[in-house]
Amino acid sequence: MSALDPTTPSAPKWAGRAWRPFALTLPALLLLAAVIGYPLLTIVLRSLSEPQWGAQNYVWFFGTPVNLTVLQRTFVISAWVTLVCIICAYPYAYLMTAVGPRVRLALVLCVLIPFWVSGVVRTLSWVILLQDSGVINSLLRSAGFDGVRLIRTQTGVVIGMAQVLLPFMILPLYSVMKGIDLRLMRAAQSLGARPSRAFFTIYLPLSLPGVYAGAIIVFILALGFYITPALLGGPRSTMLSTLVQTQVLSLLQWGRGGAMGVVLLVATFVLLALAAPVMRSRYREAGRR
Repeated sequence: MSALDPTTPSAPKWAGRAWRPFALTLPALLLLAAVIGYPLLTIVLRSLSEPQWGAQNYVWFFGTPVNLTVLQRTFVISAWVTLVCIICAYPYAYLMTAVGPRVRLALVLCVLIPFWVSGVVRTLSWVILLQDSGVINSLLRSAGFDGVRLIRTQTGVVIGMAQVLLPFMILPLYSVMKGIDLRLMRAAQSLGARPSRAFFTIYLPLSLPGVYAGAIIVFILALGFYITPALLGGPRSTMLSTLVQTQVLSLLQWGRGGAMGVVLLVATFVLLALAAPVMRSRYREAGRR
């Protein structure tokens, strides 16, 4: 059969272009491999090779009760921060979808302004607010209440971390909520449903993908926080990042510090793997609605 035979099946026109999307992402993939993959591989190798080859650093980690306590506390604090962010961000994101364009712009600016301020500056501001003689305790005493201890406590760490991470919860929520047709709730109310029932049966399920996306972002970012727990926390609110810093910079134990980082990374991946089936099912349910 001749190559010029019109009956010869020709390749699809898109076949020669299938590699182009991959080619466009190749520079980003190479950059990620250079700035993330190589350092991560170095940490894993150091955790297994210093001071000698073997798993002695991991044996030390799991054999030290303090390390396990701090690891558990890290996940607990991150979970509390995620819950606080959900509670605070959900009504704010809903308000952004319900107001006019000018008010919405002001609300968006309020979310973006913290990104323009250094995290250290924001944390130091919370030190001033939460300390025993700070603004919050001064207001409580002037109102006739006893002062509360917020600085160097787990509560203070949660408050400071939630304020820093709140925009990462608001933005995914808003991106989902702005696509929800509010006429669905009005239609439910016209059929006899109370506003609260219409919200919990229609609006809330449709907004859950934004809740899940924001919760994952906030939880993962909270696991690696260092500055805020170091400045606002105390011995009873130490997170694993602080122990890693102590092992690496103070004690020069790169192997032990690397083992801590690898354990935290693996534990995070395990939790995400366990949560992934639940999230996929919720996404499918929201899509059917």
